[in-house]
Amino acid sequence: MKKNRYNKIAAVILAVLAFLGVYFQWFSSQNLILQDAVYQREGRPDPSIKIIAIDEKTLDLLGQFETWTREPYAQLIEQLNQGENAPKVIAFDILLVSEKGEEDQRLVEACRESSNVVMASNLVFSTKIETNGGVSRANPLHIDMVETPFGELSEIVKYGFVNTVQDSTDNSVRYTLLEREGYQSFASVIAQMAREEEEDGAGAIVPDANGGIFIDYTGGPNSYETLSMADVLEGKIPAAAFKDSIVLVGAHAAGMGDSYFVPVERGSQMYGVEIHANIVQSLLEDRSLTNADRGWNGIVYGLLVLAAALVMARIKIWLGFLLAAGGIGAQYLLTLKLDEQGIVINMIMLPLALGAAFIWSVASKYAAEALQKRKIMHAFQKYVAPQVVEEISKKHDYQLKLGGEKRHIAVLFVDIRGFTPLSEALKPEEVVEILNEYLSLVTKAIFKNGGTLDKFIGDAAMAVFNAPFDSEDYVYKAVCAAKDIAAGSQSIAEKFMERFGKTVSYGIGVNCGDAVVGNIGSDFRMDYTAIGDTVNTAARLEANAKAGQILISEFVYERLKGRIQVREIGEIPLKGKSQGIMVYAVEEGEQI
Repeated sequence: MKKNRYNKIAAVILAVLAFLGVYFQWFSSQNLILQDAVYQREGRPDPSIKIIAIDEKTLDLLGQFETWTREPYAQLIEQLNQGENAPKVIAFDILLVSEKGEEDQRLVEACRESSNVVMASNLVFSTKIETNGGVSRANPLHIDMVETPFGELSEIVKYGFVNTVQDSTDNSVRYTLLEREGYQSFASVIAQMAREEEEDGAGAIVPDANGGIFIDYTGGPNSYETLSMADVLEGKIPAAAFKDSIVLVGAHAAGMGDSYFVPVERGSQMYGVEIHANIVQSLLEDRSLTNADRGWNGIVYGLLVLAAALVMARIKIWLGFLLAAGGIGAQYLLTLKLDEQGIVINMIMLPLALGAAFIWSVASKYAAEALQKRKIMHAFQKYVAPQVVEEISKKHDYQLKLGGEKRHIAVLFVDIRGFTPLSEALKPEEVVEILNEYLSLVTKAIFKNGGTLDKFIGDAAMAVFNAPFDSEDYVYKAVCAAKDIAAGSQSIAEKFMERFGKTVSYGIGVNCGDAVVGNIGSDFRMDYTAIGDTVNTAARLEANAKAGQILISEFVYERLKGRIQVREIGEIPLKGKSQGIMVYAVEEGEQI
């Protein structure tokens, strides 16, 4: 009962921890790693989305980026929009905030004559303390300022902010703002313009409360078709190659400082223009990732862990392992299904909680086994030889339960002769002293020879050999135990004669044969003992033994013939038997 109570408490604790872990996003870094592995799978990049890269080749042609005039941008727009080859969108992931005078005019005119140009802006954020309903909270996305394209250009082109949001755990870009306080993102403006060209209507993606979404990346770095701006300007790539395409122009060189870590291909960096390309495709395909509600996610995990922990406590360890592994596998299959809906669930807490539940179930089972073993040891240690106790401790399958088995054993009975009149003549404490010393001698002799002390019966004792486990030469050991008792009795008798003026002796009977051996009694009180004719015969031998005599049966004699010195006594009758048994008295002498 106590074990079940502990298992229930542990199951509830694990369930609560699973809920709290999901709700408060414990192990967020590890969770992101798992989510990246499952959700950020590479798909098929849209071939209509093309990147014109400001790469090393372009920098070699036009010089350092900081020294550029606006002429290359104007030339690019003019070349791409020639005749009927115009792209759907030409988007510049480049901030053109400051005016540079007359050199800006060509770009302004090129944009004025085009309706497919999108420019970049930048939101400058600050943290502002806001109060709502008497509760104050920090808003880190308060817009202080918007850096837009320079003067006249901002009036004739559409533009959107290009800000990236980097995760605090590993600086990866997983999340993007689509709109904030009325301002639209760069990718949103591009997708909207492309939809207008196709007369496709508005997208179905709904941003969260902050105006953002989690990016469902289509591919890793360099997934989209990327062409050098230098090749386009020099006419090596015809304008027709960009017809009806969505063209994004942006940095694609290491020294331009516009690359970020992304969830796909962990450890790799992606240029900002490629990130925007992924967002644009996600918006056009109405794909985004939405975190499942943490409360419901936590409740579901908590209930699953509660059920799993309770079941694991009742089943075998290998079944518990399969249950934990199956739960983790089922979670993986569920994430693949939810991925189709763009729903992201916590990936780390269920495996951790199921693993903890499995470890607890294993630990509790081993603890219960150890406790059971201690109970067995406690039950046996007072009447079993130390070497037998040690053997029991090694038998992991030994169970202390009602029932027995048929075994061939040797049985020894010993009784103190003259104890009854002695107890009448002495004080009670003196009687107990004599009895304890004599029975201690008996116990030591039995344990020394590997026997099991079955029970004390007043001033008598019973021992069995070859139970509960097999013992070599157990019949001979039983006789040796009897002779050790006889040898020790002499000094005890002399001691008591000197102290009390009275003495005691012994009578011993040893028999061997088949008997039923085991735990006999009730569920709440049992004794390890042996029953049967073999036991009764041993008791009969002890009853017929004279003071200081060891009697053995013919069965014992046949096994030990030539190894011990005996004297034939003759046949004695057995109660309830028509035929008696031949009896021998063990004589003093060396044991072989």
